[in-house]
Amino acid sequence: MSKVGVYFIGACGNVGVTSIVGALAIARGLADGTGLVTEGPEFRGLALPLLNDLVLGGCDVSRVALSQRAREAGEARILPLHLVEALTSQLDETDARIARIESFEFGKLPRGGYLAELARVEERLSRFRSEQGLDRLIVVNVSSTEPHFAETADFDAPVALLEALAKAGPGFCTSTLINALAALRQGCAYINFTPSQASELPALRRIAREGRLPHGGKDGKTGETLLKTVLGPMFIARNLRVMSWVGNNFLGNSDGRTLDAPAAKDSKLRQKDVALREMLGGEAWVQTDIKYVPSLGDWKTAWDLVHFRGFLGTEMTFSFTWQGCDSALAAPLVLDLVRLTSLAWQRGESGLLAQLAPFFKNPLDGHTHDFAQQMAALYAWLDQCRADQAASRRPGA
Repeated sequence: MSKVGVYFIGACGNVGVTSIVGALAIARGLADGTGLVTEGPEFRGLALPLLNDLVLGGCDVSRVALSQRAREAGEARILPLHLVEALTSQLDETDARIARIESFEFGKLPRGGYLAELARVEERLSRFRSEQGLDRLIVVNVSSTEPHFAETADFDAPVALLEALAKAGPGFCTSTLINALAALRQGCAYINFTPSQASELPALRRIAREGRLPHGGKDGKTGETLLKTVLGPMFIARNLRVMSWVGNNFLGNSDGRTLDAPAAKDSKLRQKDVALREMLGGEAWVQTDIKYVPSLGDWKTAWDLVHFRGFLGTEMTFSFTWQGCDSALAAPLVLDLVRLTSLAWQRGESGLLAQLAPFFKNPLDGHTHDFAQQMAALYAWLDQCRADQAASRRPGA
């Protein structure tokens, strides 16, 4: 089987750390696969890479050691501390494969300009692949949400984009865009677990298509939006008219602090409401807000109120409270996405991976936000994978 590497953009953030600790713990039999979709019975017998076979690495602006970040996550009850202690040596080995990089903030030019930054990212990816002897490299963006930038005609074609990067000033694009562009130019698969703009832009889609590279996104669907895409179709199926659906999110970790900035919050909210708006139509009042509450740490609380009209115009309400550990909900999905992307790539699939839709708030395939329909499409793809595997084993195949 091919040697597969995973390069986390934001490896030392909570989601990156939890993903790495989880992969190491399960691979060594210290934890089970609860929360991993790909550990379910529907996925058995498929040529998914084992977590133990993945070469983990990445980059981060933080200078804090990975084992220390994991220890901090343990003290914050995100991870079991006994796992962190048991995996210290493996975390230190992984830390040696995490590059410490310069911070490149939106609204400022990176050192030497955008093309210089692009060259630095490409060199890091190339070196990682070479040093680890990888056949395939999957780049996963789990970094902080970045502000939305204007999508001009410069992003329509690869040549135009490179020409624009050579002369553009501050605020033209984000580090997420540069990282995604570098990944695809270096022949890597790319997964965007954040709401930041990346491989959905036409120039990057073209590079992926021409390079026969798989990619997917965007913005991991872990909690409140997951419930919305399950419950929304229920109201539609019962022919109940949703008049309003409002939600308040409270989050206290570094993501909450990042989203306290108006530009980053706007970028995030663009993704959180799109599913309900498209499912319910323009008549429903849909609104979500995000508040930073430092004391909550990694535990996100979502309060939602649904005001709907039923038979003979009777008005009713439905409300729910969701409280979840953000990183513990996200990390298994990240590992699922890596395994499924690897399987698709091994099968020769490229371009946008539509079967990954149930993992994202705003899936780039744009077909449906209905979670049940998304999972049905994923299972249909699994059936095709299984049939193709069986056919390849027949004599004379």
